[in-house]
Amino acid sequence: MSLLTACANVIPPCGAKTSPPSSELRNTKWELTRWNLPPNANGEVRTRQIPQGESSNPIQITFDSKGDRVSGSTGCNRFTASLDEDAKGFTFKQITSTKMSCSSARMELENDFLYELNDYRNIVRNGDQLLMIGTDREVLSFTQRSLTSK
Repeated sequence: MSLLTACANVIPPCGAKTSPPSSELRNTKWELTRWNLPPNANGEVRTRQIPQGESSNPIQITFDSKGDRVSGSTGCNRFTASLDEDAKGFTFKQITSTKMSCSSARMELENDFLYELNDYRNIVRNGDQLLMIGTDREVLSFTQRSLTSK
């Protein structure tokens, strides 16, 4: 019984797949719903506010049907990247984005998001949740959305 209790307290959950192959993410769309900052000196996890973007555009990532590209929105600008996959998982390469001007706070959030996209350590999928864990211990939590929704 203690094994089950200990397992339930693990983040990510025990049944989650770590670094799923990109084929499992083909034709899926994900919206950033939570951004955990690294624990502070007391070990407390803090969250970063994720406001809706310009014109209420959320931060989203969409994996294409071929499994070799992603695209999305930073809430202000659009971005695209190619996927480079090996036995250890996949990485985002050649990330490019449009250069529309937004509020300074939004631009800071966008820059930080694109940095995390470029420098994550691990991706974990657990059903309709996708966690992107950065090398700096920040965790971006995404929720799966319908491909037809905004």
